[in-house]
Amino acid sequence: MNRRILLLVVLALAAAGSLVWTAIHHFYFDSQVYSEAVRYWFRDDGLVYDFLKGGTVYGFTYPPFAGLVMAPMAYLPLWAIAAAGSAATVVVTVVVVSWFIRTRDWYPLAVASCLALFFEPVRETFGFGQVNMLLLALVAGDVLFGVARGRRWAGIGIGLATAIKLTPGVFILYLLVTRQWRAAGVSIATAAAATLGAAAIWPDASREFWTSALWDTNRVGNLEYVSNQSLRGMLARLPLDSAESVVWIVCVLAAIGVWAWRVRGTDALGGLALTGILGCLISPVTWVHHCVWLLPVLVRCYENRRSNPRVFWVGVVFYVLVCTRVTFLYENGPKPPLAVIGANLYVLFCVALLFLLPRASSDASGSLRKIVPVRTPGVSSAAT
Repeated sequence: MNRRILLLVVLALAAAGSLVWTAIHHFYFDSQVYSEAVRYWFRDDGLVYDFLKGGTVYGFTYPPFAGLVMAPMAYLPLWAIAAAGSAATVVVTVVVVSWFIRTRDWYPLAVASCLALFFEPVRETFGFGQVNMLLLALVAGDVLFGVARGRRWAGIGIGLATAIKLTPGVFILYLLVTRQWRAAGVSIATAAAATLGAAAIWPDASREFWTSALWDTNRVGNLEYVSNQSLRGMLARLPLDSAESVVWIVCVLAAIGVWAWRVRGTDALGGLALTGILGCLISPVTWVHHCVWLLPVLVRCYENRRSNPRVFWVGVVFYVLVCTRVTFLYENGPKPPLAVIGANLYVLFCVALLFLLPRASSDASGSLRKIVPVRTPGVSSAAT
């Protein structure tokens, strides 16, 4: 067995082992919540936002349109939901990675896919039975193959993802800032149509979500829990007391300002990566499994390994640290100073890469992908 195949076998076993361990550890908890909630809604005639999983504070936290998408889960046993969700996560991960690296050589795709499946947010998505990779696929496919190529359907994927879960709506902001007016209009219209359609079918559930459930952060867990790797989560873990909300608003506005400056002139993958960073930072709740949006960030770091080794090594250090689950060593509360760093690794690396991530791959010969750059009127593409 040559070294290439041996390396691939080791990576595949590591990825498979980590997925199995995570699935056993979390036992598809979020899929359990989804399936029990939609079963309560569709089969027991209850109001979905009144449902709480037994013995927990967790209930259905997505918009009503997501309930429509998840409706089949009301009629399937958990083992079938887990099997279908697990297979979908693995397949979608491989597909999305193939979009990012754009190579016809099976070996780099296989290696990159194993590394992606071992990435903590992806394996957490797998273990919890979450939908994050499916949302990433909707948005990434839209940005890379719709928006970047000026397709008439560009924006539909972003709109659907936003209607399912509000966080991808940050990519509508990306379309507006980069002046992709048609795609922005399509995405807004798609999200609005899906949301209004769900409201027409389930007016009571829609009213409950938009006026109450959406604003109740207690439904998703404690903000200060170490898995919340957003700016709000980091600030909640600091002794800021009454100043926390004001500091958070200032930090969010600052992050949006830096992102708006940096995202102009990016190519498609750069826009996807920088906007993924922004979404992770400014969302009030960004659990570790939400951070699959950082996959294109790691690809961009690798693409610039020759021209910008500093960024490459930042990406390597970030990947290695989070894959060791070091953040969860501080699950019972960080104690400064080093523990504050360990408990906020995702946040700190996101802030650093918001400034440092190259807008484009500056080494065409070393890049594994070639995507048509987003054309922003009056702004030229440049790597920094």
